[in-house]
Amino acid sequence: MNKLSHADLLQLKRWNTPTIYNGWEQITKQDPAADAFNLEETHDFMPQMGPMIGYAVTVVIEPSNKSHRQNKPQAWEEYRRYVASVPGPKIVCVQDLDKPGTIGSFWGEVNSNTHRALGCVGTIVDGAIRDVDEMANAGFKALARRLCVGHAHVQPVDWGCSVDVFGRMVSPGDLIHADKHGFLVIAPEDQDSILEAARFMDANECETVIPAAREASGLTTDELLQQLTEAGGRFRENTRQRFASEGEW
Repeated sequence: MNKLSHADLLQLKRWNTPTIYNGWEQITKQDPAADAFNLEETHDFMPQMGPMIGYAVTVVIEPSNKSHRQNKPQAWEEYRRYVASVPGPKIVCVQDLDKPGTIGSFWGEVNSNTHRALGCVGTIVDGAIRDVDEMANAGFKALARRLCVGHAHVQPVDWGCSVDVFGRMVSPGDLIHADKHGFLVIAPEDQDSILEAARFMDANECETVIPAAREASGLTTDELLQQLTEAGGRFRENTRQRFASEGEW
């Protein structure tokens, strides 16, 4: 599988994550009621930045445990070399072993600027962040569980491995789309088709069910219900012809 072009990624970034999900559910063999998205609540601390999209790079941290600094003195250098070796754009997915505690933050002004220089556009961290305004100023978006003040004994413990973030396993190379609604993890086998699927489903809604609901002025209740029923039928038929399924309507 070839990675999507930057032009394709920019187009995917123009939609919110639920719209990408609507396309994804038509092409995937996974369960659209259980797979690929976060199962636990997450918070977008930079909603003004809009959606982000990128390929996953992964890291595990344990800020409460200072022994990692002695056990892996070269961890930062090796971890950064790993991040730099992966083509961007990248989203750093962080598993915090202190969960459900939040002892310290992997992210702040310095680390956000550093990762931006390494080709990363943001992070999904199942822990805390700090320096929110400075992170946003660096052009680095974050979905996290909460804010905190300090960094404690934070440093990379492991990296380039599968991680558990907000109840969802993420592997290096997964394509991630994220915004204030949460995030969607798009496995390699679904990545080639996701743009066209999202584009089709968005246009299908805009050409059928949405205008039927908006063009309700002057209609009786029976006329409106008939209009909505007919539009839903067109939506389902369009979806069936394109994907051999009927979609959500």
